[in-house]
Amino acid sequence: MHGQAENSGPGGYAAARLRLLNEKARSGPPRRSALAGLTDDWLAGLFAAGAPGARGVSLVAVGGYGRAELSPRSDLDLLLLHDGSATGTVSALADRLWYPVWDLGLALDHSVRTPAEARRTAGEDLKVQLGLLDARHIAGDLGLTTALRTTVLADWRNQAPKRLPALRELCEERAARQGELQYLLEPDLKEARGGLRDVTALRAVAASWLADAPREGLAEARSGLLDVRDALHLTTGRATDRLALQEQDQVAAELGLLDADALLRQVYEAARVIAYAGDVTWREVGRVLRSRSVRPRLRAMLGGGKPAPERSPLAEGVVEQDGEVVLARAARPDRDPVLPLRAAAAAAQAGLPLNLHAVRRMAAGARALPSPWPAEARQQLLTLLGSGRPTVDVWEALEAEGLISLLLPDWDRVRCRPQRNAVHLWTVDRHLIETAVRASAFTRRVSRPDLLLIAALLHDIGKGWPGDHSVAGEVIARDVAARIGFDPADVTVVATLVRHHLLLVETATRRDLDDPATVRSVAEAVGSPGTLELLHALTEADALATGPAAWSSWRAALVADLVKRVSAVLAGQAPPDPEEALPTAQHERLALEAVATGAPVLSLRAQTEPAAEPSDDPEPLGVELLIAVPEQAGVLPAVAGVLAMHRLTVRTAELRSLDLPDGVDGSVLLLDWRVAAEYGSLPQAARLRADLVRALDGSLDISARLAERDAAYPRRRGVVAPPPRVTVAPAASRHATVIEVRAQDAPGLLFRIGRALEDAAVRVRSAHVSTLGANAVDAFYVTQEQGVPLPGEEAVAVARKLEEALRA
Repeated sequence: MHGQAENSGPGGYAAARLRLLNEKARSGPPRRSALAGLTDDWLAGLFAAGAPGARGVSLVAVGGYGRAELSPRSDLDLLLLHDGSATGTVSALADRLWYPVWDLGLALDHSVRTPAEARRTAGEDLKVQLGLLDARHIAGDLGLTTALRTTVLADWRNQAPKRLPALRELCEERAARQGELQYLLEPDLKEARGGLRDVTALRAVAASWLADAPREGLAEARSGLLDVRDALHLTTGRATDRLALQEQDQVAAELGLLDADALLRQVYEAARVIAYAGDVTWREVGRVLRSRSVRPRLRAMLGGGKPAPERSPLAEGVVEQDGEVVLARAARPDRDPVLPLRAAAAAAQAGLPLNLHAVRRMAAGARALPSPWPAEARQQLLTLLGSGRPTVDVWEALEAEGLISLLLPDWDRVRCRPQRNAVHLWTVDRHLIETAVRASAFTRRVSRPDLLLIAALLHDIGKGWPGDHSVAGEVIARDVAARIGFDPADVTVVATLVRHHLLLVETATRRDLDDPATVRSVAEAVGSPGTLELLHALTEADALATGPAAWSSWRAALVADLVKRVSAVLAGQAPPDPEEALPTAQHERLALEAVATGAPVLSLRAQTEPAAEPSDDPEPLGVELLIAVPEQAGVLPAVAGVLAMHRLTVRTAELRSLDLPDGVDGSVLLLDWRVAAEYGSLPQAARLRADLVRALDGSLDISARLAERDAAYPRRRGVVAPPPRVTVAPAASRHATVIEVRAQDAPGLLFRIGRALEDAAVRVRSAHVSTLGANAVDAFYVTQEQGVPLPGEEAVAVARKLEEALRA
C-alpha cells in the first residue's frame, strides 16, 4: 500500500489515508504508526522527485510526527534541513514538499534551516528544542539528520540544569491556564495538566539523564489518551484536542465504551497516572539540581567524599531524608500493617511528600488490616485526614500504588468518577478528600472532630452505587465506620451524618423556616445537639469543597438560622407558629399607606449582616425588599417580572395577607423578599414602584420586555439542558402544599412560574429560591383560596400544569 501511495501522487496518498482511517480492525498504536509510515512514504516520494540524488539536504519529522504518533487530524511537523551549499535548490524543494500537503488540507508546521540555525533556534525557543528531541529521518542525507540529532541531544544534556527549570515553569503556566485533565468535564487532552504535553515534557526530562519518570503505567496512560484523541478526530472531522460534552457519547461509542461517563473515567485514570509521574519527576529534578549546587561546596569543606544524607525520625519506622518521607532502615512493611497510615500521617503533618520508592515498598509488602482496625490505625487515619491541604498529595501517593483500595475497598467505586454538574470542581473521590481538608479547619468548633473527619471522607461514598447516594452511602458508612473500629453509638452518628449530609442546606434554601413542621422534621432526622453540631460543620465543609457556586454568605446565613431553630427544638422549646406572628410597625405603616393610596408601596433596606468573604462571595446577602399592595390577582408574576427586568436575583420570597387595624377596610398583601443585583448597583425604589404599578394595571407587557432582552443576546452553543421537573413534596407542611421546581436557571423564570401558578388559581404563601450553577431549585408553599393545603389530586394536577407551562 505504501508503494502505491508513493507512486500515485497526492490523490493516491489521500485515498490510501482514507482507507486506513476507515479500517475498523486497525486502531490505536498500530493505526497511528501505519499512518506515519504511509505519510513517510508519500513525503519521501515527493522529496525524491524534487531533489533526485541531492546531498546536503534531508527531510526530518519532529514533534508528534517525529514520534510516529499521527492522529487522523494531526499537524505534520517537518524540518527541511540543509548544509547551506544550495539554497536555491532547497527553496524550490520546499515548495514541492509544502504545497501538496496544503492542497490536501493537511495542517503543516514547517521550517527550513541549516544545522547551525536549528541549534540556535532551539537554544532560543524551548518548544523548538523539545520538538527536535524527537527528530526522525524521513528522506535525503541521513548523515545530516543523524548529526543534528546527536548535537541537539548533547546540547540538551549540557544545558539541562538551566533549561529544565524553564520547562517546569512552562508546564506550571500551562496547568494554571488549562486546568487539571483529571477533573475537567470538557478537558483538553493535550494542554491540560496530566495531558499529552506533560508526557512530552517527561520524555525530555528522561533525555537529560538528570531524572526519569516512574514508568509503571505511563506508556499505557499516554496510549490511552492518544486513542481518545484519535476517536475525537474521527467523530468530529476536526483537529481538536478538547473533549466537548456534546461529542463524548460519540467518542465513547467509537472506542467501544459504555457511555460518556466510562470515557471520562478512562481519561481521568490516564491523566492521574501522568500527573503523579510529573509530580515525582519534577521533585527528583529539584533534588538533583539542589544537590549539584551544594555538593561542590561540601566536598571543598570536608576535603572530598560524598556526605551521608541526614535522616530525621518522624514516627516509628518513618524518617525524613532530603525533603521527603522515607522508611527507616529497620522498617518491615510485611510485619507492620499500620505502617502505610503511620507514614502518610507523618508526611501530612510535616507537610512533606512521600518518597515514591517508600510507597512502592509499602505497597509490595502491605497486608489488609484486621477488622476492626487497631486503635493506632484509626488514629493515624484521623491524623492524616485532619492535616489540612498536605493531605491531598499524600493521599494521591497512596492511591497511585493501590494502598487506599487495600485500606478502603469501597473507594474503588468512586475513584475517578466524574460528576456531571458544573457546580462540582472535582471527581467524587477528590471531592471527598477536599471535604476532609475543609473539615479539618472546623475540628476546633465541634466536640467530636474524629466523627466529623470520617463523615467528611464518606459522605458521598454512595455515588458509586445506583439509587439515592445518601441512602446507599448510609449503609456503606455504617460498615466502614464499624470496620475502622468506632463503637456502635459512634457508627450510628456517622451513618446519620452521611444519610442527611444535604439536609440542612436543602431545607434552609428550599423550605419555609417559619413553618414549625420544617424545623421539627429536621430535629427528628438529626436526633441530638451533638449530631446537629457535626452536621452543621459537615454541611459547610461539603459546600466549600464542591465549588464557589455551592456556598455563599446567603446560604451560610440561612443554614445558621435553621441550626439555631433546630437547636431550640432539641432543647425542648416549641417553634413559634407563623400564624400567630404579629406584624411589625414597618409592616403596618406600609400596609396602611397601600390602602390609603390604592397602589403598591415598597421599601428597600440593605442587609446588615456582614458577608464572610465579601470579595469572593458570588451570592451576596442582598437587600430586603418589602412590598405592600392591595390584595389582587397577579401580584407574584408582576413583582417577579419587574425584578427580572431590573436584573435583580430573588433569594427568598414570602407572601401573606396582613390583618389591618380595626376600623380600616380592605385587604393587603405583604411581600417580604430578599433580592440581590446580578451586577451593578440596585435600582431606585421609585423606579421599581412605577414599573410595578404599570405591571399590575396591565400597561407594562413584561413578557414582551423580557423576550426583547433575550433576543438582544445571541444564544451560546452548549449542551441542551434537561427538561424542567415539578413535584409535590410529601408532608412538608401542615399549613400549605409544597411544590418543588427544578429547572434551568434563566432570567424571568420566577415570573413564568408565578404566572403559571396564578393560572392554576392557587395562592402562593412563600417561595424559596435556590440556584446552583445553571440549575434552579425553587420551592413554593401554595394553598387554596381559603388558605388551606391543596388536596392530593389537585396538588399533583397543579404540579403537572406548571411543568407543562415551563416546558412550553
